[in-house]
Parts: sequence; structure tokens; C-alpha cells
Amino acid sequence: MNRLYARHRLDTRPSHLARAVALLGATDPERVARTVEARWSPDGDALACFSVRSGFHLLLTALDLPHGSEVLFSAVTHPDMPRIAEHHGLVAVPVDLEPETLSPSPNALLRCLSPQSRVFVVAHLFGGHVDLRALADICARAGIVLVEDCAQAYDGPPDTGDPRAAVSMFSFGILKTSTALGGAILTVRDRSLLARMRERQRAWPVQRRRAHARRIAQTAAFVALTRPQAYATIARRMGARFDHLVNSSVRAFPASSAADLVRRLEQRPSAPLLTLLLHRLETFDHARLAARAASGVRLAAMLPPGLHAGGLALDHSHWLFPVVSDRPDELIAGARAAGLDAARSASSVKAIPAPAGRPELEPRSAQLVMSRLVFVPAYPELPPGALDALARVLQGHGVDELVAR
Repeated sequence: MNRLYARHRLDTRPSHLARAVALLGATDPERVARTVEARWSPDGDALACFSVRSGFHLLLTALDLPHGSEVLFSAVTHPDMPRIAEHHGLVAVPVDLEPETLSPSPNALLRCLSPQSRVFVVAHLFGGHVDLRALADICARAGIVLVEDCAQAYDGPPDTGDPRAAVSMFSFGILKTSTALGGAILTVRDRSLLARMRERQRAWPVQRRRAHARRIAQTAAFVALTRPQAYATIARRMGARFDHLVNSSVRAFPASSAADLVRRLEQRPSAPLLTLLLHRLETFDHARLAARAASGVRLAAMLPPGLHAGGLALDHSHWLFPVVSDRPDELIAGARAAGLDAARSASSVKAIPAPAGRPELEPRSAQLVMSRLVFVPAYPELPPGALDALARVLQGHGVDELVAR
């Protein structure tokens, strides 16, 4: 194996990294934040944040919910999200997913409701979109704040989220579409809530310039090392430690406790980060997004029904391409032998457990899907014939049943 194509291609080019270096001297983060927010939403409902998790922490702070209130989550989400809720004295409750769409079903949401339910966070996973219509109706009747986590499903300007949601959260971290190497924008449709969040964020320190500079260097190294020849060499030399190396290279906010995590999140984005984010918004590559979506559609069309996890989700842009297999390790080995990396952990999301004392809410379907999930490359920069080779590897690797009984 002389070449190995990475499981995920960062949405950045050397010119973007050069621009990031050139912008390290940018100053006045408050002014740049106002410019970014106005570019995002002329209506004035945008808030620039250090990360989606920082914005979510701000949101829960501003809502000031009673201790023991419940925050419902799509059963598959970033594990830091329920940790942040628990830090606020709240109870995280998973809402199970439909395997075909990786969306929380209305019936699952109804089963989870209780008098303590206050917030529902819906995650759009792997580039697919959740249909919010029925979920939003349920939330409106129950007086629940609907929040959508769009970190994995940004479609570029003018996308600012579904107006049915009270808050829409978008990430521009290192792995995300149109990455700015960090940063987030939240669309907050309640002006009073937005004002409280903005006031709280003003008290936080600004991200240190050298931290952003380190992120630029880290990203440049990652891009260089994931070139097919270098990536194959690293995979051979690292052996079993390869997956850990790749995943840790792009991990943000490693924290030993919820309190430590929140402390790291309480910072405002720096002027260099915000200026880079503004540049990515103004120069968004819609052609690359369309090519990525088309590449995913082409691979999905070559696969047996049910193999593509979440394949029936709405408006799929294929940020990642997950498949399910009863023999994931065999699938990974076959893909790598064909020169295409595959892994069980190309994303940080996990199935979250039911809260203590409510075993009936254990998200069985989500857990079953995640236990069999493998991420494969399907981006447009793969060489000719790669998707056909991958489809041949994937044949026969489905599962018999993905709905937990």
C-alpha cells in the first residue's frame, strides 16, 4: 500500500492557511465580531462564539433553568453537550433515532417528555438534515425551547438555520465545512435571550492569539501528513496506534472534568479567528460542497439498501459517509487494502445513555447503529475509480436488523 486516502478531507487549502497566517495581526475582536454577525444575519440575530459548545454554555446560562430541569438531546451527539447540561444542574435525556434517517422520531420525543422537559437539542448528523416540522410542533405545544445543532450540516450562505428553531448553532472547527480552524455562529431568534447571552459573553476573556497560531500550525501539519503517500507511511508505522493518532490530532478541548471543560469554553473568539471566519463566509466554495454531495450520492447509489447509515435523511451534503456492518474490522481492513482509509471514529459523536432511574429511555436503536458504524471516504478529491473500488469492498457488509427491539 503506497497510497492511503484519508477517511476525511479537511475543507481547507494552502491558500486558506496562508491567509490565516496573514491575519494573525488582526485587532479589535468586538468590531470584527459585529462585522461577522452582520454578514451572517442583517436581521441582527447572530452571535459569534468561540465554539458551539461555548455558545451552548452561554445559552444554558442565559436560560437559567431550575435545577433538575431536563434537556433532551438527539441520542447521538457530542458527549460534551450533555456534560455541559449536567454542569448546569440539568438532566440530559436522549431521544432515540430512526436508523434510516438518524433523526429523532416524533414518537420517541413524546415518550421522553415529562413536566421537567425544558430544552430539546436536535443534532443534524454527518451532513444529513432532520425534518423539524413535527418535532417543532411538539416543542411548541409543550413549551420546550427547540435548539438545532448544525455543526455537521452547514450548507453555506445564506443558510442560517431553520426558522422553526429558537436557536441554530453552526461550527467552523477544524473538521467542519468551510473551516476557520475554530469559531461558531449562533442564530438566536429571541432578542431578549440573545441580549442576555451577549452580555454574559462580554465578561469572558478573548482567546489568546498564540493559541490560534498553534491551531494554524497544527492544521498545516495535519494537511501535510494526510497526503496519500505520507498517510500510508504513517499507517504502516503506527499500526494499532494509528486511529488514536489521527483522532487526537484534531480533538479540541480535552478536559478531565465538566468544570474544566466549561472553564476552557469560557472565552471569546480572537480577532484573527473572526477575520478568517469572515473570509470563509465571503468566499464560501459552493462548487466544492455540491461536488461533495454528488460524490456521496454516487457512492450511496452503488450500495445495497440500508448499508448507508442515515441515507434517507433530508438534503444530504455528505460531510461524512457512515456505513453499518456486522464485521466492521473486516470492512476497515478491506478498505485500507484498497488504499482507502476507514475508521470507526472519524467523528466525536456518541450515543448518550438514559438518565439514572429511567432505563425505558435507553436509546437502543442509536446504540445499535453506533456499535456497527464505520466511516469511509467519499469526498470528491478521491482518484478516479476509488468509489467503485470502495463499493466492491462494502458489498456484503450490511446488517440484518438495525431497529432495537
